[in-house]
Amino acid sequence: MRVLLDATAIPSDRGGVGRYVDALLPALLAEGVDLVVACQDRDAAATSAVAPGAEIVPAPSRIAGRPARMAWEQVGLPGLVRRTGARVLHSPHYTMPRVVGVPVVVTLHDATFFSHPGLHSPVKARFFRTAIRGAVRRAASLVVPSLATRDEVLRFAGGRKERFHVAYHGVDAGMFHPVGPQDVARVRAGLGLGEQPYVGFLGTLEPRKNVPALIRGWQRAVAGLAEPPALVLAGGPGWDTEVEPAVAAVPDGLRVLRPGYLPLGDLAAFLSGAQVLAYPSLGEGFGLPVLEAMACGAAVLTTRELSLPEVGGDAVAYCGTDETSIGEALRALLDDPARRAALSAAAVQRAAGFTWQAAAAVHLTAYEQAASVR
Repeated sequence: MRVLLDATAIPSDRGGVGRYVDALLPALLAEGVDLVVACQDRDAAATSAVAPGAEIVPAPSRIAGRPARMAWEQVGLPGLVRRTGARVLHSPHYTMPRVVGVPVVVTLHDATFFSHPGLHSPVKARFFRTAIRGAVRRAASLVVPSLATRDEVLRFAGGRKERFHVAYHGVDAGMFHPVGPQDVARVRAGLGLGEQPYVGFLGTLEPRKNVPALIRGWQRAVAGLAEPPALVLAGGPGWDTEVEPAVAAVPDGLRVLRPGYLPLGDLAAFLSGAQVLAYPSLGEGFGLPVLEAMACGAAVLTTRELSLPEVGGDAVAYCGTDETSIGEALRALLDDPARRAALSAAAVQRAAGFTWQAAAAVHLTAYEQAASVR
């Protein structure tokens, strides 16, 4: 089956949706999909490297900006589908052409634009609600990363359950795995931690990540400890305006580090070296940082919001979303090395069950369903 995957919406920083596409492409090729990938001109070499068996079609350089890309999606992409002879179009980031001539599969990553609109800017929430409703009406098949996301889309945007395909994200075991003390020490040194223990967080500092509550909960958790662990907030700066005041209120003697994006090659050591990886999110479509931390043997503390229990199962610890609950659960883990060790072992075992090959097999089923639509 010849499938055109439109990767032109992937941002240059290769964040969440970029990681999804980059990992999915070689897995689809391994499933035997005859794959054509449209991508931004700047991404052509990198896309060819991760998917050497695919036909790579760079889009015009003029569509690098979002408005131009959206216009090209409606006008230029259908023409590309015809020229490449694709039987199915896969739009991996919510939006799709209105008229394309072949069945379309759309990936919907998240439904918090409906369930938690206050966690997004009004413009962004309105745009993605419209895109999701349009995909539910027009796409032949829909791919979602969790049952929670499927159920939220059905609840808010309607649709038929049989058209949804739940493809859990995978984890790259070659990159995310428990690492030795030497690698951990290297990353510690780069962060300026020395021998100080730390509680880690990984993700963009956006409102739904609940970072201000984490900062206050961490302060509660480490109060009175002779050697309080630092809090390291790794990830992009985001747009949560409450983070700065929360950091400014941290008392002397406690350390909050904000290194920004960590190099991909440092993530396994960062996650492996944390006493606890805290991720008290208010809602996720999947929660890839939780899975990657689990694969690295981290003792993970997260919430039961939306998809997160589907990822963590019994291999993580849970807390509420308020600072008191976060603080109490975090302190309990800090005081219990045996519990952390047990979670670490269970997390590695559970994470091994999430593979990109399994995700690709679900995508292939979605493509086949779409191709059968007349």
